[in-house]
Amino acid sequence: MKKISCFVLLLCIGRFSNAQTTANDSIPKEIKSITKHSVVIDGKTISYTATAGALILKNEKDEPIALFGYTAYTKDGESDASKRPVTFAYNGGPGSSSYWLHMGIIGPKRVVLNDPYNVPPPPYKMEDNNNSILDVSDIVMIDPVGTGISHAVGKAKNKDFWGVDQDIKSVSGFIKTYITQNERWNSPKYILGESYGTLRSGGVTNYLQENMNIAVNGVVLVSSILNYASQIFVDGSDIAYITYMPTYAATAWYHNKVPNKPLDVAAFLKDARAFASGEYAAALMKGDNISDAEKESVISKLSYYTGLSKDYLIKANMRVKEVQFLQELLRDEHKVVGRIDTRYTGISQDLLGEFAQTDPQGDAISTAFTAVFMNYYYGDLKMDKNYSYKTSAYSLEGFDWDWKHNITEAGAMPNTAADLAQSMSHNPSLKVLSLNGYFDLACAFFATEYDVTHMGLAKQLKQNIIFKYYEAGHMMYINPKEAVVCKKDIADFIKETSGVK
Repeated sequence: MKKISCFVLLLCIGRFSNAQTTANDSIPKEIKSITKHSVVIDGKTISYTATAGALILKNEKDEPIALFGYTAYTKDGESDASKRPVTFAYNGGPGSSSYWLHMGIIGPKRVVLNDPYNVPPPPYKMEDNNNSILDVSDIVMIDPVGTGISHAVGKAKNKDFWGVDQDIKSVSGFIKTYITQNERWNSPKYILGESYGTLRSGGVTNYLQENMNIAVNGVVLVSSILNYASQIFVDGSDIAYITYMPTYAATAWYHNKVPNKPLDVAAFLKDARAFASGEYAAALMKGDNISDAEKESVISKLSYYTGLSKDYLIKANMRVKEVQFLQELLRDEHKVVGRIDTRYTGISQDLLGEFAQTDPQGDAISTAFTAVFMNYYYGDLKMDKNYSYKTSAYSLEGFDWDWKHNITEAGAMPNTAADLAQSMSHNPSLKVLSLNGYFDLACAFFATEYDVTHMGLAKQLKQNIIFKYYEAGHMMYINPKEAVVCKKDIADFIKETSGVK
């Protein structure tokens, strides 16, 4: 990307630390570092304005409660905002900043990786992101409270924002404030979240519509977990074993642990899905009442699909948690498999261990993402170095997530598939794009399919949900080949649903 000019507008009264302010502290002013750039996407030069900063979020009493950080990219020369889509994007965690999506696929710059292998030590590389969606939509990367430079102000405390419903409300409030300040009320709007961010998106989409009269054109779910009940291993419940099994199969296929490995992974996984939801599910449902003959037959097929030995599956009683699978699959090779992306492998330090103790994909790319983003944020975007950017809220004092959700029954795991179903019912034009990596054991693709088919949607609304699949993991966009496809899928979705010609 060639920078064509640069200037900085920093609006604040004095300096403030990122420590939480108290009721006696002065409320900081909004922050804006504005720079001008250009990038070439699909052979066309896009001139744009980047704004790294934070706005003031207020409560219903018009009291400031948070300094809410973001980075926005807006295409220059667009005079009619109603013809220019805007996409609000964030990562998940909960407790993660948006820098993964920011530097992986959405923003105009990207970190250069060695997918699916370790990135060598610094210096790391950054390059123009030809797969950014900036050619079809303006972009606002959101950092929820506790991440980026976002933190509570006034009488509020950070912990006031740390919960399913609290987070949904504050992120929705940010979006409303942003579109008001930047005159984007009539722009086509998109919500794009990854991982826990998809659970947030289900709630945000509904909260915007039901509480703020803000309709969105589309929702993009990147590696989805709308309903925790289908992806959490709980004693006495078999659903997660069923929904994760096809991803075990995909992983075994990738690492050549499937006998007479089929060439077509998609066709292989179609069979794996049928086995998981058919024979395997029926066997697990029988519990201790299953016959020895049926158990032996199911274990034989389960061994074929997952690459795990029959002996191991017998000892596991046909039920293998994902952290056990990651440790066991390549144990004989002294390797552990990645959870976020099972194409990645790392060295196993405990050959007798039951559970994987590390995530090789995180080990491989985290330092590169962090270093490149920090250089970019304080360098190219000219953010004042006195504002400390937090990639995660996990290290902050008192970080403890409240998992209650007002639509979910008491005591149940959070489920915003119900929120999304309500949004789609009240706004039948709302479309959803679900992006899924075959090798993702953090958010299994079959679990996403299960969640969607259990939303209880009216028949005519089912066609409003589009599924796309990639031969990659949780962050499918770090695979160079799949990143091109991923960008096209998102761009086509925006162009088809925005009404903009």
